[in-house]
Amino acid sequence: MKQKNQLGFTLVELLVVIAIIGVLVAIIFVALDPATRFQQARDAVRQNDVHEILSAVKLDQIDNGGSYLTSIAGLSAGNVYMMVNGATMTTGCDDQSVAGNCDTTITADGSCVNIAGLVTEGYMDAVPVSPSLSSIVTWDDGSGASDEGTGYTLSISSTGIATVRACQSEYSGNSEIEAAR
Repeated sequence: MKQKNQLGFTLVELLVVIAIIGVLVAIIFVALDPATRFQQARDAVRQNDVHEILSAVKLDQIDNGGSYLTSIAGLSAGNVYMMVNGATMTTGCDDQSVAGNCDTTITADGSCVNIAGLVTEGYMDAVPVSPSLSSIVTWDDGSGASDEGTGYTLSISSTGIATVRACQSEYSGNSEIEAAR
């Protein structure tokens, strides 16, 4: 009788290959660290938004002969205000700061500043809202009036320097996200 030569892989060989592929996938997954990449991406959005808002505030000031937008001009020097989209959100601006979800301490519950005028005047396409660290953090006052906080703060120094900060910075390598001019 003639014996046939059977071609193929044995079960042991297949299991070894599957184990090697599994180890490689695990190493690649750990090396890429998607959670950190998402944190860095959200922080990059915040950094971009901070610079966009500050540029809009300063361009508006330059175009108006050195005067800030009316809602910004009335701010008390040194206080920190939550920027909001609309005039009806006048309370709840420090809620996330009090809850510990904001890197910046907002001065008081009513420390809100409406920056919707920067959109109306064409300095921004829309009022940016900080990407949330979790679904629990919302910047809205809960009134349902469709005006919402942005997750960004504004303070004006006694010398007129505007500082815009992001309430959150997720990536441990970042300090507070801010820009000043």
